[in-house]
Amino acid sequence: MRLFQNSGLYPSYLVRLNQLTAEASSFEARRRIFLHDRFGALHFLKPVFDGAPEAFFTNGDDEILQRHWAREQGIAGKPTLEVILLAQIEQHRTEVFYNLDPVRYPSTFVRKLPGCVRKTFCWRAAPSGNADLTAYGAVLGNFPLILESWRRMGCRAELFFPALDPIMDEYGHGDRPIDVLFVGGYSRHHTARARVLEQVASLAGSRRIVYCLDASRLTKLAESAIGAWLPLQKHRRPDAIAKIAKPPVFGRQLYELIGSSKIVLNGAIDMAGTDRGNMRCFEAMGCGALLVSDAGGYPDGMQPGVTMESYDSPGQATEVLSNCLQYWPESAEIAGRGRSRVSQAYSKASQWKHFAGLVARI
Repeated sequence: MRLFQNSGLYPSYLVRLNQLTAEASSFEARRRIFLHDRFGALHFLKPVFDGAPEAFFTNGDDEILQRHWAREQGIAGKPTLEVILLAQIEQHRTEVFYNLDPVRYPSTFVRKLPGCVRKTFCWRAAPSGNADLTAYGAVLGNFPLILESWRRMGCRAELFFPALDPIMDEYGHGDRPIDVLFVGGYSRHHTARARVLEQVASLAGSRRIVYCLDASRLTKLAESAIGAWLPLQKHRRPDAIAKIAKPPVFGRQLYELIGSSKIVLNGAIDMAGTDRGNMRCFEAMGCGALLVSDAGGYPDGMQPGVTMESYDSPGQATEVLSNCLQYWPESAEIAGRGRSRVSQAYSKASQWKHFAGLVARI
């Protein structure tokens, strides 16, 4: 199978990537550094990590990376990123195209793919407005309710899961000086999460609480000097949160931070309904921290009271966290059991087997 996997970058991660690749002057060098840093690794299929010759990986929205490739291929002028991506697919003679950035490259892009491409898949685990993904062979995701919404829009949708990054085994085997860690976004889409964060921040006086927040552009503006004069109050973070907030972390830095934390606090985005199992759940349990997350329907292996803990309300989140820390030896056993269960259930080998099965029947 000649597999082409395309992904995309968060703007806040791009800053880190440019620092890491400051001396990289080729497509292969920048891509190698990116893959080594593990940003988004739970979504990358096994042949990509294995360096299989029949697999090709790129970040189609990384202009520096893509223009390295275009120059190296002797492509004249300044082609668009879409033109470069299509040229890569054609040169690779791709048979199966798997896109992690389908809102940027929707059905209009799929219809331009060269004839060598036989199967197309995309990952989308969130509602996406009026995005048209109907030309893809299937939309993949791990939230059943959101998959159903894609079906109502005329897409074929299939259940598919992230897989633990094998190098997670290297993290979290020493001391865990951080009591509670939260890493994630903070915007108008996270109102329920924001209430939880504000409640839990009250523990900062007696516990080591670390929040690494990727704030929205409106939040950053609202909290700036000029923002104080603008009607943006609803976008400002409460003082209790702002006081302990640190910049976001990604990739290996994230693994290191989780491996230094007893508990990882999680909260689903408001649009996820009752489905649970966002990336942080897999990352937290994969690096051996105790996952404490909001109540809902979780994937196999994530069972409150057995492999993780859950809360029903912002007030109860603080209570659950306090109890887990007070009785840490018992909580640590739950965390260890969770790490073992998800490692067995969500390996790269099983993810690839599942994907190959989808290719065979779609």
